[in-house]
Amino acid sequence: MSGHSSFRDLLAWQISMTLAEKAYAVSASLPASERFELGSQIRRAAVSIPSNVAEGQRRPPMVFKHYLGISLGSLAELETQFELAKRLNLAEPPDDAWECVARCQQVLYGLVRSVSARSAHR
Repeated sequence: MSGHSSFRDLLAWQISMTLAEKAYAVSASLPASERFELGSQIRRAAVSIPSNVAEGQRRPPMVFKHYLGISLGSLAELETQFELAKRLNLAEPPDDAWECVARCQQVLYGLVRSVSARSAHR
């Protein structure tokens, strides 16, 4: 993560962007009565994940780690919102959306470990 790399090069950002696209599709599949409330929450949580990865990548390592924590929190929100949509029979997030949630979590935790190790050696 040199000063010359871009957040676009980070796998965490790439996967979370894909997840945001999937979340927008789930949001669009909600009944009209839920597109504003639950749909808006789904979209905001989904957008927050790559946005915080991008913003944090431009900060010092310990601050980046904080932003990654926010991304992980937004990911948990999104997963909860997907589950609620499913339980209320409002929308059925497809399997690839659930897989993307799991992969995003895995990659974000890996990035947290990497950033923590780098900041410990400074």
